[in-house]
Amino acid sequence: MLTREEELRFCKARRAAIELDFQNLNPEQRRAALCTEGPLLLLAGAGSGKTTVLIHRIANLMKYGRGSDSDEVPAWVQRADLDVLEQYVRAPRPEQKQEQERLCRLDPAVPWSIIAITFTNKAAGELKERLERLLGPQANDIWASTFHSACVRILRRDIERLGFRSGFTIYDSADSERVVKDILKEFGLDDKTFPPKSVLGYISRAKDAMKLGADYLRECEKSGDFRLVKIARIYAEYERRLRDANALDFDDIILHTVRLLKQFDDVRAYYQKKFRYVLIDEYQDTNHLQYQLASALAGGYENICVVGDDDQSIYRFRGATIENILSFEHQYKGARVIRLEQNYRSTKNILEASNAVIRNNQGRKGKELWTEHGAGDKVMCYTAMNEHDEAQYVAAQILTGFSGGRAWKDHAVLYRMNAQSNQLEQAFKRNGIPYRIIGGIRFFDRAEVKDMLAYLCVVNNPDDDLRLGRIINNPPRGIGATTVERAQTIAQQEGRSLWQVVSRPGDYPELQKAAAKLAQFAELIGALRRRCAELPLPDFYEELAARTGYAAMLEQKNTIEDRTRLENVHEVLSSIQNYLENTQEEPSLAGFLDEIALYTDLDSHDAGEDCVVMMTMHSAKGLEFPVVFVVGVEEGIFPGIRAIGEAEEMEEERRLCYVAMTRAKEKLYMTCASQRMLFGRTNANRPSRFLGEIPPEYLERSGRSLYGGHREEEQGGGQTPEREQRAFQRPARVRRTYDRGYSMGSPYGGSSGGGAAERSAPDWKSPAAGAAAPKAALPGFRKGDTVFHRAFGKGLVTGLTPMGGDALIEIAFDSVGTKKLMLKSAAQYMSRDEG
Repeated sequence: MLTREEELRFCKARRAAIELDFQNLNPEQRRAALCTEGPLLLLAGAGSGKTTVLIHRIANLMKYGRGSDSDEVPAWVQRADLDVLEQYVRAPRPEQKQEQERLCRLDPAVPWSIIAITFTNKAAGELKERLERLLGPQANDIWASTFHSACVRILRRDIERLGFRSGFTIYDSADSERVVKDILKEFGLDDKTFPPKSVLGYISRAKDAMKLGADYLRECEKSGDFRLVKIARIYAEYERRLRDANALDFDDIILHTVRLLKQFDDVRAYYQKKFRYVLIDEYQDTNHLQYQLASALAGGYENICVVGDDDQSIYRFRGATIENILSFEHQYKGARVIRLEQNYRSTKNILEASNAVIRNNQGRKGKELWTEHGAGDKVMCYTAMNEHDEAQYVAAQILTGFSGGRAWKDHAVLYRMNAQSNQLEQAFKRNGIPYRIIGGIRFFDRAEVKDMLAYLCVVNNPDDDLRLGRIINNPPRGIGATTVERAQTIAQQEGRSLWQVVSRPGDYPELQKAAAKLAQFAELIGALRRRCAELPLPDFYEELAARTGYAAMLEQKNTIEDRTRLENVHEVLSSIQNYLENTQEEPSLAGFLDEIALYTDLDSHDAGEDCVVMMTMHSAKGLEFPVVFVVGVEEGIFPGIRAIGEAEEMEEERRLCYVAMTRAKEKLYMTCASQRMLFGRTNANRPSRFLGEIPPEYLERSGRSLYGGHREEEQGGGQTPEREQRAFQRPARVRRTYDRGYSMGSPYGGSSGGGAAERSAPDWKSPAAGAAAPKAALPGFRKGDTVFHRAFGKGLVTGLTPMGGDALIEIAFDSVGTKKLMLKSAAQYMSRDEG
């Protein structure tokens, strides 16, 4: 029996012995990993190793349980055990390890009692892989998943209590938009007055507030707002259609899970008892429903650990509320707060610049990132003449980096809105730079892939009217649009699903002409449903592609486009195989469809593909690259025009800037333009206030001066960092010239009376702004020339085709194969090889 003093010594020695397992962590990371009991808030700065902390915390929970965070001493502990443990701490020896673990274990957690929730499938996959490497096969029993995936698992078990069937279908945003469009047509409403995306935004916000259609309609009717009443009626009909189709949209997945947990005590008690430890990643991006879900799941033990960074809360437009993380300590009394501030990603100059920008926000808990890395390069700020010049500058820097030994994939270009990618794409194509846009057409959004998935959805759930309508005459089988409309009308009048009508066409005189063809289609679906239960999923998919006639239809057309579409149809098999290899549950068609429905743009990013990545700043969250370009850093673009004058919106934009800057590991470029054409209109915007918030000692500027001309021409001309810093923050006065169809003015707000900026204006007109510049002579390369390109090396000119004022040059390079480049752009990096 130990004395109280000996018990305290034992607890101290136990914690010290456990700490020895986590010496690879820094002090704050280690403190977080060893804090196991009660509510914990981890404020994890960008690049601070939060995933590493989560993994080691879970490892500690499973190996030692409460051992590192408890004053409890088991009754069986003797003085000899205390001596062994203290001796191990003083001089740990491998042969003592097993005994040390036995003495340090206190109620270790079983893997299925831990749930770790993050936001993307990619992040959840990385978490699972790293846990398995550290813990072995037992890690597969941990609930490591996204919010939506976790909720789908809960709903499959108990959703019947809410009136749905467990085989429900998940509608993606395009499906939801299609349903709203159909409702607008039925209601006789104009989709310009009620844009479907806008209507879905209202519906989403109502669901986030836990308001079902009927509740929202009553609320809107009381308000007397005519437009809101119309939207509420659309919501009520939308809700009814999804219920009839046994379908859920993304918001429903979390809404109905929260409803289950709140309305049914036994369901709530089951999960609160099951999950002893709840870990939520990216907590700053949670909305009200996700907050409710986390609270409900952690309500039993209150061992909830949330990880997030209030400085990276950038999804307010999706309903995320920064208040969830700012008020965590008020919700959970006695919560511990640990700040992870050491950055392992970026250089000191990039971090200091980022810290300086975010420091201007008021709504934050406050932290300062620091690093042991060197100072590195300063942040490069380039002022371009226009968007063409900006794009060519980015291309030139990437080519220089590639010729210096960097891979293409080391470079990322971030922009505020997708529309900015156009000129960048053209510049990359002209210069032969391989690139990929994250957020473009996803594989699963291609028409032929959606068609095949629609067949699978109908096999899984025939009452899915939306998908049934997509495939009933695809490929053509003589069931016309009029027949389908008649069947839909009957279904609505009788309160049935479309499948219940088309599978019994003989019961309805209106369908007599098409009865035979409808019966054949119903028999096809029925046969496929039977075969699905008999065959492995890959074999079933191949039979489906054949029996539906879809593959044969594409083979018969035999165009290049249709051959590509056929390849995409077959490529779905790869996704099925990947699902079978990675699923933690019994494989099923419903499980595969769930995984595909919850797939996101970011999940398609392949870090191994060697190409430049282009994406919005929002899409870049969670990624990192050696070299990052943040383009279009101008007032009205970034920050956006809607944020100007709105304090909360401006703070969100500044957080977005902080996220974009901290994606960079080694080099960060930020570009702005003296004038820019966007959406068909040319404007002169002043540089963003965010550039003005970066201290001059962390910036290196190049390109156009804010005072007209080029910086290189103005060295020694009275231009000082302080003067130029003030220029970033001056209000711009834009002079409109309607006869030319564009806006132009001094880029720093000078008068239109002939100052330096006004005199230099002709130098930075875009082609749309006035008379064309004199044509420059084409560089003198000819077919058969041996050339040397700075990025691609030695090559032979095999073709030269004039194109307008330029030419397409084809070069067979020794190292990278044949490339087709625009001659004017390529010539900047190319010379004849006289050797």
